[in-house]
Amino acid sequence: MNRLSAAERRVRQKLKENFIHYSARCLKIRPKAGALSALDLNPVQQRIHERAENQRKRTGRVRMLVLKARQPGVSTYIEARFYWRTTHSRGTRAFILTHKDEATDNLFEMAKRFHAHCPPPVRPETTASNAKELKFGRLDSSYKVGTAKAEGVGRSDTIQLLHGSEVAHWPNAEKHAAGVLQAVPDVEGTEIWLESTANGASGLFYNMCVKAERGEGAYELLFIPWFDHSEYVKQPPADWMPPTAWADYSALHGLDPAQLYWAYMKNAELAGSIGGALDDITWLFRQEYPATAMEAFQASDGGGYVRAEHVIAARAMAYPEPDLGTPLIFGVDVARGGGDKTRVIDRCGCRLGHLVNETWDENDEMVLAGKLGALMTKFSPDMVFIDTTGGYGGGVVDRLREQNFTQVRGINFGARADDPQSYANKRAEMWARLAAWLAQGADMVDDAGLQRDITAPGAKPDSAGRLVLEKKEDIRKRLGLSPDGGDAAALTFAQAVKRRDLAGHAPSSTEGDYDPLSI
Repeated sequence: MNRLSAAERRVRQKLKENFIHYSARCLKIRPKAGALSALDLNPVQQRIHERAENQRKRTGRVRMLVLKARQPGVSTYIEARFYWRTTHSRGTRAFILTHKDEATDNLFEMAKRFHAHCPPPVRPETTASNAKELKFGRLDSSYKVGTAKAEGVGRSDTIQLLHGSEVAHWPNAEKHAAGVLQAVPDVEGTEIWLESTANGASGLFYNMCVKAERGEGAYELLFIPWFDHSEYVKQPPADWMPPTAWADYSALHGLDPAQLYWAYMKNAELAGSIGGALDDITWLFRQEYPATAMEAFQASDGGGYVRAEHVIAARAMAYPEPDLGTPLIFGVDVARGGGDKTRVIDRCGCRLGHLVNETWDENDEMVLAGKLGALMTKFSPDMVFIDTTGGYGGGVVDRLREQNFTQVRGINFGARADDPQSYANKRAEMWARLAAWLAQGADMVDDAGLQRDITAPGAKPDSAGRLVLEKKEDIRKRLGLSPDGGDAAALTFAQAVKRRDLAGHAPSSTEGDYDPLSI
């Protein structure tokens, strides 16, 4: 065997330690243009690499959830990283699990292309090469692929590097999580990458992303909006003027004209496939090319009654605190079991959730009354609207009034609306007021879960043309969640609350005409 010179050892060591250097010099991909080219990481891939290396240096391992738009190069990056790792270390087994056979074949073809075109000095010998596996015998390392069909796939292996592709579209996802995810030991040097486009606001991938966004557990969430991808641009005609909805969308996300026109034309293509209006931003575009993480999930089911862009804008807004004459209102959606949680939120003028935004896994009415009483003592709200639909929650109202909290009001969602010609019931009317308030510009706490709840319900007219909001139980069946935060926010619009005078006298609740600008 020829011994390497000192210069050759330095070159080999840099290729082993620096993935960006290695990928550009040793790996070949087949881009959309067709001919083979070097893998020079695009900006999205560079961002992914930076996040992964930061986590690896901090924790010794990688646990990454990647929520993405279509085709930004995420899978290419992960496959290249895994090939690099398995060919530069001993006893390292990489396993790639996809949602369907075609995707499995495509990713393995990419890995075999890396291997075939890797320069001989750094390409290890294979002792096995078949339709599903590459084995590097002298290293005792391997690269294997599978499809998420059989529930036990991968669970009997010991895996150091796991790539779950399009996890939101896996059948039997929870059972795979109990199998293949457990095949990766929790030791330094291991990596788990789970990436996907969205597929509704429920399921394994959605739940893991929500948990990661809250900062719980070992996984980090990396969201990649479509406009981070440099290829998604198209120069508009000189005389093109974007429709109002698209102009607002551009301003909200800071798009340049070429990005906006690309999005407009892509939306037109997708609108044609679902019968949508050209000038509207379709739910399918938001799903396939999301601008925010929660937009990706909520759009997967066609969107909700409240427009997502209004909620996103409210999360980014920062209004000054209201003056002393502005009433402070609490909305309380009381849990009834079955997955519901009690949600309490405040609204003061144009600001929502900045003082109180709490979720309680509690449905004992006396316990709830005690916890609410403590909050009311601390913040002195001028009005507290509590959901008493079906009688539940009434005990909370009664107990608080016994304790001399006179500003408490019980609200029945099924009660007659103030405007019965326009709304089928009180709940639909409150949600319409919430939607109008957000549309005129508001400052909402930056809470992705609250955005999810507010944008979850759908709505439609009844036979008399009145607005009917989707029932909670139907939302739970469709999305696997109960929009408790949205109902609490809507409750702050139950009745108009008069402004306080500057002497500090408490306002009163008034029924009848409702002016959202007066509160």
